[in-house]
Amino acid sequence: MTTRYAALLRGINVGGHKKVPMAELRQLLTDLGHGDVATYLQSGNAVFTSDSDDENATCAALERAIEQRFGFGVDCLVRSGPYLRTVAEACPFPAASLEGKQLHAIYLSKPVDPERLASIDAAAYLPDEFRFGDRVLYLYVPNGLGRSKLAEALGKPSLFKGVVTTSRNWNTVVKLVELTRE
Repeated sequence: MTTRYAALLRGINVGGHKKVPMAELRQLLTDLGHGDVATYLQSGNAVFTSDSDDENATCAALERAIEQRFGFGVDCLVRSGPYLRTVAEACPFPAASLEGKQLHAIYLSKPVDPERLASIDAAAYLPDEFRFGDRVLYLYVPNGLGRSKLAEALGKPSLFKGVVTTSRNWNTVVKLVELTRE
């Protein structure tokens, strides 16, 4: 049985650094034996089918292949279509009534104890808010990510030490759900 996945690459094609052309990423995934490969935007979103049911092994193979092909490491997360749908459906914010730039999903490589973020005084950042989900942090930023002091605070490496994180705006979250429907 095949599974439809999304690969979420972290920090590529930003400011001319870690350039990964999407055509080459598609070929790389095909070379790894995956099928029905497509990419979305230039920011590191790929969807594909795989016979593997192991997200972590699929992710590790992709990370190794990227390093071999491009000569630099890229953190990735691989998530199944059903997981992505669950993330979208479980959103604690009114996603349907918000602009895509106001809501973000910060995907996490593993579950994180909410205590890890206890040092953040959530009330000090209102109207910006965050909530935990299953290996995801939902971030509501009504004035956009670029103006958010909460997003800046959440971006401190010490908060998520040992955890790979990568963020997508809600428009991308919804599109990836659509692209990974089985």
